[in-house]
Amino acid sequence: MSAPLNAPGRWLSIIGIGEDGLTGLSDAARTLIVQASLVVGGQRHLDLAADAIKGETMAWPSPLKAGLPAILARRGSPVAVVATGDPFFYGIGSLLARKVPAEEMLCLPGISAFSLAANRLGWALQDCALVTLHGRPLELVVPALQPNSRILALSWDGKTPGQLAELLVRYGFGATRMTLCETMGGPLEQMRSVIARDFDLEGVAPLNLVALDIPAVPGARAIPLTPGLPDDWFEHDGQITKRDIRAITLSTLASRRGELLWDIGAGSGSVGIEWMLAHPSNRTIAIERDETRAGRIARNAASLGVPDLKIVQGAAPAALAGLPQPDAVFIGGGSTAGGVIDTAWAALGTGGRLVVNGITIETQAELTRRFKTLGGHLTTIQISQADPVGAFHGMRPAMPVTQWSVSKS
Repeated sequence: MSAPLNAPGRWLSIIGIGEDGLTGLSDAARTLIVQASLVVGGQRHLDLAADAIKGETMAWPSPLKAGLPAILARRGSPVAVVATGDPFFYGIGSLLARKVPAEEMLCLPGISAFSLAANRLGWALQDCALVTLHGRPLELVVPALQPNSRILALSWDGKTPGQLAELLVRYGFGATRMTLCETMGGPLEQMRSVIARDFDLEGVAPLNLVALDIPAVPGARAIPLTPGLPDDWFEHDGQITKRDIRAITLSTLASRRGELLWDIGAGSGSVGIEWMLAHPSNRTIAIERDETRAGRIARNAASLGVPDLKIVQGAAPAALAGLPQPDAVFIGGGSTAGGVIDTAWAALGTGGRLVVNGITIETQAELTRRFKTLGGHLTTIQISQADPVGAFHGMRPAMPVTQWSVSKS
């Protein structure tokens, strides 16, 4: 450990501390705190480390980034940041790393709350879904609600477990066993269990993690891992890319990890929402000119577990100005309106994908012209559904959809 501690240029130390305070720290970690000219942390962390602090202290302001200038002003002098558990696991580490190069930092992580909870419960950590609700919307847990699964959810405060129980009941998972892991690693640690629909626990510690053991419950609303959610899972006024067409469209858009989609003429937001459900790092900007529909998109995104979907209310192409570069663009409505396709195509970088769906003859003609000019794939999608015909049934076709897709080289 002596080499890293004495390495030149490593002026910023990030130290993970638990509820047992200095007792749980290594000699190296305690030494870094003692030697620091400035120690930064939440007030609780500063109190835990108080007996080792010799220099100045600074409690994090709100927002956290407001405290960065004071830290950067000490560049070259020893500064220690104390934080809960593993600072690079849903912690302060990534925020600091945006401003301070890795070669100027030394991180001595503690045990994360997720690891502590998994070990207390005897759960294999790699088999659990890990979610943080600390300062984030509660609905982020929704995609992880899968039958016969386990979730470890880091709470925002003492109210989070009760709110989470209400959400579980609302989605049909009221039979879930919830285990509250409070102030883990310290003298006040306790673990309490309750069934979600019977939640009645009081006096929950602000520092807590909730472990969820999700059963397989018939009729519960678990989001499938494949594209094409039922249409009635979305609030809509008929302006929606229907389930079968949507599944094909999402396959053609071919999302990859961390990519951004522009969903132009978003309607109910169904395509953009399912794009984000494909991976937690995926992002969508839904462009919708109608105020009522924009409100529906927000509600749909929250109820389906992607509340971070961004909505731009306005008409394309004007509403596209200044938006970050997309990796893919879907145009589901108004594709022939002045310059929408041209603007979308110009915004894409190399390897970007454009998919346009149309049902009118005029749109089909425009897509055929674009296909002849730019290439790609031009497809007609025809879906038929069984429908009563007297005492029998017949296949009733929906309006065919012409889909043009093209990648930018």
